[in-house]
Amino acid sequence: MESSGKTVTGKALLEKIRSDFIGLDTKYETVGGKQTRRVYLDSTASSLMLRAAAQITADFMRHYSNTHSKLHHSAHISTSAYDWAHERVLSFLGADPSIYTCFFTGSGTTGGINRMARVFRDAQPDKDTAIISIMEHHSNDLPHRKHMKYVHHIPVEGLDENQMCISLPKLEAALRDGGGRVSYVSITAVSNVTGIINPIHDIARLAHKYGALIMVDGAQSVAHLPTQMFHPDDPDACIDALVFSGHKTYTPGSPGVVVARKDHLLSIEPEEVGGGMVDRVLEDRYLVKETFPDREEAGTPNIPGAIALATTIEILDRIGMQTLLEEEDKVIEGAINRMAEIPDIIVYGGTNLKACPRAASISFNITGIDHGLVGAILNDYFNIAVRNQCFCAHPYVKEMMSDVLLAEFGEIDFGNMSPEFMRKAGMVRASFGVYSTHEDVALLIRALKDIIKNIDTYKLEYKLNSENDYVHKSYKVDSEGIFNIFGAVNQYIDE
Repeated sequence: MESSGKTVTGKALLEKIRSDFIGLDTKYETVGGKQTRRVYLDSTASSLMLRAAAQITADFMRHYSNTHSKLHHSAHISTSAYDWAHERVLSFLGADPSIYTCFFTGSGTTGGINRMARVFRDAQPDKDTAIISIMEHHSNDLPHRKHMKYVHHIPVEGLDENQMCISLPKLEAALRDGGGRVSYVSITAVSNVTGIINPIHDIARLAHKYGALIMVDGAQSVAHLPTQMFHPDDPDACIDALVFSGHKTYTPGSPGVVVARKDHLLSIEPEEVGGGMVDRVLEDRYLVKETFPDREEAGTPNIPGAIALATTIEILDRIGMQTLLEEEDKVIEGAINRMAEIPDIIVYGGTNLKACPRAASISFNITGIDHGLVGAILNDYFNIAVRNQCFCAHPYVKEMMSDVLLAEFGEIDFGNMSPEFMRKAGMVRASFGVYSTHEDVALLIRALKDIIKNIDTYKLEYKLNSENDYVHKSYKVDSEGIFNIFGAVNQYIDE
């Protein structure tokens, strides 16, 4: 990345790449037939693709070959680039390569957390309990329920103050009361619902104090916050394992990532077996490699995806994660402050960013309007892409909406799957990335004010379909006309 013979870094590099993401200029037709730019506020679900990573990976594909060989030119290039991808991730997360290894997995963060839940279970077979928080995404909840005998959910604190971060006193009480049976604590670094940031190193100190390991779900943090896994001067603050997703780190199509201590992995046989992770296979036995990451990556990996992700990480690191955090904070703070000026909007989680730091996400509701209707209107009339419902974090959403649901239904039962309950038991989420701007926030606020002012008119234009979703009575997106994979193939063949 050269400019006038000098390496571009920091804010200059941020300005260079901020508008260079694939899909930022995508236009769709809204109600009334007007073509407008899509305002993408769904980055917490999946971020847009950094164009530089796509282009550099496309260049690499000219040399693509499988790894684990350096016999021919392409194999040598692929192996070297793939090795660099592992090294780049370790450096980015401040993980000492003599202590930690990095390996790539399928199905994003979910695959990595399932993998490490089994590893931690088998590495400490005398311990049968995992501790998580009530605010976890299902990907950092269900794997522990499946693989551990007992799972303890820690509630949030500051409910009255609307803070909604993990309660450290209650975490310590659970660790102390666990009597040495707690194998590990697994906690999200940043909530995918509210964007609230958890103090992962304070949590690590508590876990290690009581003989438990610490795993961090970094799906929502790695692309937004500086992360340091290893602290040589404070061993109890070190993270034993961290898992994140490439598709939430500006690289759709890339794998999930696990960074974990080697000693925990060496204590048991690898979870996945197959080619590449063995030194020798005989008729009656096989010998597992002692070297990383080969030991943990059976089969042919997603080599292009890993290289694309590492390329993105290289660029983020050159900008500086503290710089990225400060720039994103300005956008989020602007959105929260402007929402706070609108009496009909309820923002979930603390709105004072100094007292309750957050990253990436804001979840909210408009009083008296179903979350699904708000999301539909934002898309259909304003071309603003947000997400609604419970964001795969049902217990946390239930906790924050308890008063509203109690007043509406007389009880709180998330087992209640009635259409009426589901239309109320959820939120609207606007989520941001490095490409999000103050203009995006202004367009969102303008749209929300218009919805509140004209809601009676909007309601007349919508009906509920068989899936309990709000759909416009006359406006319908021609998805097949916008992009049809079969048609795209035919066009290529016919050219």
